[in-house]
Amino acid sequence: MQLKLKLTVAAAFAAVAGMALAQEQVVKIGHVAPVSGAQAHYGKDNENGARMAIEDLNAQGVTIGGKKIKFELQAEDDASDPKQGTAAAQKLCDSKVAGVVGHLNSGTTIPASKVYHDCGIPMVTGAATNPNLTKPGYKTTFRIIANDLALGAGLAHYAHDTLKLKSFAVIDDRTAYGQGVADVFAKVGKELGMKQVDQQFTTDKATDFMAILTAIKAKNPDAIFFGGMDPQAGPMLRQMEQLGMANVKYFGGDGVCTSEIAKLAAGAKTLSNVICAEGGASLGKMPGGKAWKERYDAKYPGQFQVYSPYTYDATMLLVDAMKRANSVDPKVYLPELAKSNFKGVTANISFEKNGEMKNPAITLYNYIDGKKSPLN
Repeated sequence: MQLKLKLTVAAAFAAVAGMALAQEQVVKIGHVAPVSGAQAHYGKDNENGARMAIEDLNAQGVTIGGKKIKFELQAEDDASDPKQGTAAAQKLCDSKVAGVVGHLNSGTTIPASKVYHDCGIPMVTGAATNPNLTKPGYKTTFRIIANDLALGAGLAHYAHDTLKLKSFAVIDDRTAYGQGVADVFAKVGKELGMKQVDQQFTTDKATDFMAILTAIKAKNPDAIFFGGMDPQAGPMLRQMEQLGMANVKYFGGDGVCTSEIAKLAAGAKTLSNVICAEGGASLGKMPGGKAWKERYDAKYPGQFQVYSPYTYDATMLLVDAMKRANSVDPKVYLPELAKSNFKGVTANISFEKNGEMKNPAITLYNYIDGKKSPLN
């Protein structure tokens, strides 16, 4: 009798536990960035930000639609390659993720955005800055960082208005991001009265820039604008020093605005000539930047680059919309995402009709004793 009672009680506990498990729903959020290749340090930083948000959300015990939600991150690698980017996007669609954070590069994000649109999954990027991303008008596409129009224009104004520079040359890596931000800088620079003396092209795989820098040196510009990423900018700065171009200012967008560039420049004095721009406020001026960065550094020491606070906010933003809609179904929560007024770590986030962030800030930086320092 006593054994039978014990078995009955055990069965009851098992049934209750089974009901509890049945009430828990796993919701996957996708993340895509390059976690292999020359840009892996950016991609890992982005992924870390999204993972940190997932951990925080699961610690909160979020309930949506009467069910306790367990969030999982499905992280994919696009190796900063457009074909891999669309393949990763399709994989996330097939996996029926509830939303996507990413991608990092404009060249992968723009083609991937159509894949997400076609399968009805919202995507939020805090890194891809080419203005063409939002031009198709996809209702599933959102950006929570300033685009290249703001970055390129801000740098051109600083070159002309503050530094009083008269001439510049342009180099870009022929990617959607690099070419886009370089074109904006050149256009605004010329409108302000600066003279463009040369234009050169490279690739996002190159490491030898001696020929194009020698050609530019002959034109004697006050500044070079480089549209590209830090794996190229670092060696370029070293080679500028070798060619005696120590007095030439070096401008770039958020792709060069990293801590890693100081390592890649390997002690080149030309690092002190770098002026770069990022979308958003500096960490010290973000609403929750300092406290968040302390937590990030404790979890991922030495891995911070640029965008992880934005991937953190992008993940939180998706879930905030789900909570307000009381649904994890993309079709149901998408209208709430568009109406967001979310207080994030990086900023208060709300959107224009085209998915661009309202009133995005930009911050300019230089490098003092090898350390990235905000100028504004």
